[in-house]
Amino acid sequence: MVKFTLRIPDDFHARLTTQASDDRRSLNSELLYLLEVGLTAVAPETPDRPGGDSAISTPLRGSGHSPRP
Repeated sequence: MVKFTLRIPDDFHARLTTQASDDRRSLNSELLYLLEVGLTAVAPETPDRPGGDSAISTPLRGSGHSPRP
């Protein structure tokens, strides 16, 4: 397991905490679940890369950056 610090706005933290509680999950488990669902929706699984196609370059939503050609 990798540990890292994630900074999020207070209102977003409150929304995540409420969602985790509603789903009867810890905040960590809720974040893992949402990330897995999001990654699966963006790029379907392929044999060489679980969770997505390595040939697809998708920018992070809200990052302000687009993929380079």
